[in-house]
Amino acid sequence: MRLGVLDIGSNTVHLLAADVHPGGRPLATTSDRSVLRLMRYLTPAGAISDEGVAALEDAVRQARRVAGQERVDALLATATSAVREATNGAEVIARIEAALGQPLQVLDGETEARLTFLAVRRWFGWAAGQILLFDIGGGSLELAAGSEELPDLAASVPLGAGRLTVQFLPDDPPGEAAVERLRAHAAALVEPIATAFAALPRPDHVVGSSKAIRSLARLVGYPAPGWSGSERMLLPREALGAWIPRLARLPASARQELPGITADRTFQIVAAAVALHTAMTALRVDELEVSPWALREGVLLRYIEDQAHRAPEDDRTRQKE
Repeated sequence: MRLGVLDIGSNTVHLLAADVHPGGRPLATTSDRSVLRLMRYLTPAGAISDEGVAALEDAVRQARRVAGQERVDALLATATSAVREATNGAEVIARIEAALGQPLQVLDGETEARLTFLAVRRWFGWAAGQILLFDIGGGSLELAAGSEELPDLAASVPLGAGRLTVQFLPDDPPGEAAVERLRAHAAALVEPIATAFAALPRPDHVVGSSKAIRSLARLVGYPAPGWSGSERMLLPREALGAWIPRLARLPASARQELPGITADRTFQIVAAAVALHTAMTALRVDELEVSPWALREGVLLRYIEDQAHRAPEDDRTRQKE
């Protein structure tokens, strides 16, 4: 079966097509992204502007065309914080569904964290033990922790890189004073969550997922040996903290020349670095390992499992008939 996951996030509209079967690893065949940075289109009242909705519709139609070309058997369309929190969210969802030609699933922050945790658990396996997960999107920061396939605790806070850039770092370059205001804001939001996570067992494995964290790892992290000669990327908190003042002094045009910082992330990478560093500090994490899998893979895995569980029930129903 070929599935498509359409992730309508705060930064991008991203389609991932993959060949899947129950019990097997999803094999990606196509990845298609439209960079939107929806936070730019928010009005003072918190609505997505007409221009922003039109850009969303165009991106969704493009993804729908690619899904058709890839001959996906089912398209799993999800939206996260930018859509769910917009004051005109109901209208935006209706217009997206019209462009998509099917219903849209709007994920709340905790569900987003749980699905991402599922993907991370499958990637690292049971041997990883107690996992602590950090995931930074455009609109929110997700945290999750646990020793099983689903987390014991999952949380979402409005500390996404796009949101924070618009609210705290509108100037280019932002400068250190603005960064310190952002750091204080992030610390205040993370503190109560950090207290809740501190009550859980100490993590055996700390993981970061999302494009922003992968970009920061390529900038400040280092590779280390993994399973069977593979390579894994580690991101130390100390190195990340040392880079933040430099990033804050550089204009966006110069940031995109740095290792790992792509053009679509250059404006938001400072806010992402501050949010991640603040969260790692609050949870007393010195280093994390980057996961190649995140939300989209979690959506795929959950759908495969649901289909596998539904098949025996359908068989029993047919036998009764």
